[in-house]
Amino acid sequence: MKLKKLLCLVLALTMVLALAACGGSAAPAATEAPAEEAPAEEAPAAEAPAEEAPAADEGYTTVEEGKLIMSTNAQFPPYEMVADGEGAYKGFEGIDVEIAVALADKLGLELVIDDMDFDSALVAVQQGKSDMVLAGLTYREDRDELMDFSTSYAQGVQVVIVPDDSDITDMDALANDKMIGVQRGTTGEIYAADTPENGGYGEDHVLAYDNGALAVQAMLNGQIDAVIIDNGPAQAYVAANPGLHILEGEWVVEDYCLAVNEGNTGLLNALNSALEEMIADGSVQAIIDKYITAE
Repeated sequence: MKLKKLLCLVLALTMVLALAACGGSAAPAATEAPAEEAPAEEAPAAEAPAEEAPAADEGYTTVEEGKLIMSTNAQFPPYEMVADGEGAYKGFEGIDVEIAVALADKLGLELVIDDMDFDSALVAVQQGKSDMVLAGLTYREDRDELMDFSTSYAQGVQVVIVPDDSDITDMDALANDKMIGVQRGTTGEIYAADTPENGGYGEDHVLAYDNGALAVQAMLNGQIDAVIIDNGPAQAYVAANPGLHILEGEWVVEDYCLAVNEGNTGLLNALNSALEEMIADGSVQAIIDKYITAE
């Protein structure tokens, strides 16, 4: 490298002398050499900030401009329910609904709620038909391969509902060839339908329904022996249907999150930022406390 620089210097001096002999000024030639070298030396330092800028201020788009479309299954009290009373949002209410309203407000968007079966709500996000799914959704690694999950905003506990006259007195009794009802597409179905070696009861002993209410009704009709579902809706179903109770203990404990389509990083970051603000200032807990009182 030293030899190369020496040759360049010799050539530069030769050109200066040649220009001087022709009556030209040597000053322009003397200022040109540093001008050529400066960009080559400073380029790496200038490129680093340019590469980091998009990550620091990444935008996002939604399915419909100005709107935040939420896919959900509004048969999951107290997280999402069909309602027409005071305080309902466009015919819906619940923990997830109020959180979604607040998130949309923070992002300056209009919330649109699209009610459908639970598994369809997951597919809607993956197909770009909704911006997010917010439906008492729990994190799973296999789901994480298809969607991107937010910070957890609540903890979900799955429990077992049985009739008062049932011979199922504890969760261990579920393994005795009982028929168990679950909500289709939920982790309750996934876990319960797994093999006994993996802690499940086997597919032959699990019936999936479009929502928890249908599963509970099937149990009341004597078609199944028990229902596995999250504690929040379980409490609501038991309160609304005399003759049912919840077995003591927790069947599974999980984290609730919202999810966007895989790779939709800009929207996820925006939602996460707003959600984490609500968690930090107590807004999320206040919404949860409004629907679920401490036992």
